Amino acid sequence: MTILWINLIVVFIFALFSRYFATYSSSNVTPVHIKPNKILIFGALVSLVATAGLRSNIGDTFNYRGMFVENDFTWEYIFSQKDYGFGILQMLLKNYISEDPQILIFTTALITNVLIVFVFYNYSRMIEISLYVYITGGLFLVSMNGIRQVLAAAIAFTAINYLLKGNWFKYSLIVLLAASFHLSALVLIPIYLLVRFRAWSKMTIVVIIFSVLAVWGFDKFTSLLFSVLDNTQYSDYENFDEGGSSIIRSIVAAAPLIIAYLGREKLKVLFPKSDYIVNMALLGFVFMLISTQSWIFARVSIYFELYQLILISWIIKLFSIRDGRVLYYAIIICYLIYFYYEHVVNLNIEYRSNFLTW
Repeated sequence: MTILWINLIVVFIFALFSRYFATYSSSNVTPVHIKPNKILIFGALVSLVATAGLRSNIGDTFNYRGMFVENDFTWEYIFSQKDYGFGILQMLLKNYISEDPQILIFTTALITNVLIVFVFYNYSRMIEISLYVYITGGLFLVSMNGIRQVLAAAIAFTAINYLLKGNWFKYSLIVLLAASFHLSALVLIPIYLLVRFRAWSKMTIVVIIFSVLAVWGFDKFTSLLFSVLDNTQYSDYENFDEGGSSIIRSIVAAAPLIIAYLGREKLKVLFPKSDYIVNMALLGFVFMLISTQSWIFARVSIYFELYQLILISWIIKLFSIRDGRVLYYAIIICYLIYFYYEHVVNLNIEYRSNFLTW
């Protein structure tokens, strides 16, 4: 855990000072006109990539290393698998760079974190908060476990510009690329139509009621869902039984949404197209709530958690300077406690690396 603590401190300090040494941009391409210092953000990125890319354990890391060593990545093998994009990546790495499985771990960590930090740079109002919660909220740890899915989520996350602009075609192209790494990313194509409505409208009420009913009538909900997924690669999940996720995770996901609702009018002034970010964050909460009945639904929420990290960087600006400062420190303290609880008490994470030692 020592390396993970050091990474948290290094990333937060670099990101914090990147905003203090920020520059002003009058560009209308993104809603953020205060651009963090690129050199300092690069420092934060280096820490993220090194920590994730040089690990030798955590979650499915061992399995991915084994598959990389054992398989011969021919075109025939790649297209016999369900996620051919990931197969092509492994083929290029193994045949043209190195047969050492560490190259796969490092490359996926590099791509995933570069894409996520790139989007944060352009859309997070307080980038140090987004990166801080990215680590303390657990998604950074998940990226070292569900490698393919978080990689796919990071690729799909770059389509945010087209989501906000309403360009379904370009948005879908990026999602299709993401789906070549993890087919579950396809859920984001119909989701596009679901989130293109005004936040906190009647549609929001429908979504919330749906989530409550899905939890209340979970057995019937899953029966209906898996009848739709029958004969797909996800039909086997019907027999998945590892219990539900912690209710604490649902509470953590709900907190930024509650604050965003209270300051919804000011948020629309500061970030006119924030409705779509709020709606994506809301769906993340919905799937997280359903996952309290079955942990498998927490995997779907990965695609929406990244939008929650953008939202939480804006809600501080919904308050006066004094109240905003209180909320800022509250976020730091509460997420630090959550980080300790999840990583140390609950999961007892032990970080190992052949390159990084302490």
